[in-house]
Amino acid sequence: MFEKTHFMKTQDLLERGMNNSVFKRKIISDNIANADVPHFKRSEVIFESMIKRAIESEKIEALKEVPTQISDERHISFFKPLDYREVQPKANIDYLTTMRADGNNVDVEKEVVEASNSQMQYMMMTERLNQNYRDLKQVMRMA
Repeated sequence: MFEKTHFMKTQDLLERGMNNSVFKRKIISDNIANADVPHFKRSEVIFESMIKRAIESEKIEALKEVPTQISDERHISFFKPLDYREVQPKANIDYLTTMRADGNNVDVEKEVVEASNSQMQYMMMTERLNQNYRDLKQVMRMA
């Protein structure tokens, strides 16, 4: 009944964001733990920009006046919107920068700030998720 509602999409996006925050914390912890290892290259998580691109592609598809489809699978496909549910957080290794002479590129202060930001985002998303469920519970009581 609720699968295709904005409420469920919001809940799903919040859960995905929370999973991303947990993944990001693991990557940041790994970066900090290896801050003194020569030639270690830090990793960063790519998720927010990909999820934003997927949501924007869905909006573009919804605004199209004429639906498009291909008649043969060998034809070049039209613009195909990305499904936000297929977007997964990914860790990319930063090979391009170096912080120290030994080749390590971990800036511990930056990593601590990133960890703090990730934790705040997680707490905010948890609170929003809980509030949404409280609102739903309230609506169900009234019905």
